[in-house]
Amino acid sequence: MSDIRAQGERVGPAVTLGLLAAWVLHDAEELATGPRWLRENLPALRERFPGAPGPVWSAMEAVEPREFAVAVGVMAGFVGSAAVTGHRTRGRSGFYQGALDGFGLHGLVHLAQAAAVRGYTPGSVTSPLIVVPFTLWARGRLRRAGVLKPARARDVVLGLAVAAGATAISHAVARAVVGAR
Repeated sequence: MSDIRAQGERVGPAVTLGLLAAWVLHDAEELATGPRWLRENLPALRERFPGAPGPVWSAMEAVEPREFAVAVGVMAGFVGSAAVTGHRTRGRSGFYQGALDGFGLHGLVHLAQAAAVRGYTPGSVTSPLIVVPFTLWARGRLRRAGVLKPARARDVVLGLAVAAGATAISHAVARAVVGAR
C-alpha cells in the first residue's frame, strides 16, 4: 500500500461526514432564529446602515419563513453531496475541501455580522462553537493525512462564488416550491 493511500485512510467519517453534521447544527440555529430576528431587526438595520444598496434590503424583506426553510433543505443537498464525496475520496475531493473551507468562511462572516451589529445575529452562536472549530479541526486532520490541498486566494474567491451560487439556487428552488414572489 502506498504512503499516500495509507495516510488517506486516516481521514475518517468524523472529518468528512462531520461536515454535514456540523452544518445541520449550525443551520438549526439559523432556522430557529433567522426569520423572526430579521423581521424584528430589519428597520433598525436599515437605519444603522443607510449606505447598504437597496437590493440588499429588498432581498431580506422578500424571504418568507417557508421559503427560508426550503432553501435550507436545498442547501443540505449541496453540503450532503460534498460530505459524501469527501467520505468516498477519503478527504481528497476538491469539492469537499472547498465546501469545508466555505463553511469555515461562512462562520467568520457570521462573526463579522455580529460584530457589525454589536450583538446577536442568526448563526453567531454556533459559528465560534461549532463552525470555525470544526473547520480548523477537519483541515488539520486532512493536513496530517497528507491530502489537504493548499488554499490559494483564487480558490477562496471561487469557493465564495460557488457558495453564493448555491445560495441563489437554493432560494430560487425554494421560491418555485413554495410559490413565493
